[in-house]
Amino acid sequence: MATNPRDLLIRPIITEKTSQMMSENKYTFQVPLDANKVEIRQAIETIFNVKVEKVNTVRVLGKTKRMGRFVGKRSDYKKAIVKLVAGQKLPIFEGM
Repeated sequence: MATNPRDLLIRPIITEKTSQMMSENKYTFQVPLDANKVEIRQAIETIFNVKVEKVNTVRVLGKTKRMGRFVGKRSDYKKAIVKLVAGQKLPIFEGM
């Protein structure tokens, strides 16, 4: 891994759906578009000191938005859904 592991996790994605997924021990993060599953797994394991069972990635295309006659586009991003080994939790989500 050439980069710092903290550079791979841009932010956690917390929505109603991802909150329900936390009961299944799945956590969602926004990651850079060029990040791969192996780098994401290593970053989660080193930063939070947990064991990762599985990593799924989804590339989300940005929506086209209009403001009158002007057209713009939201940025594309990638999100990673990380499943931890049973019995482990991430400390940043414990209050939820």
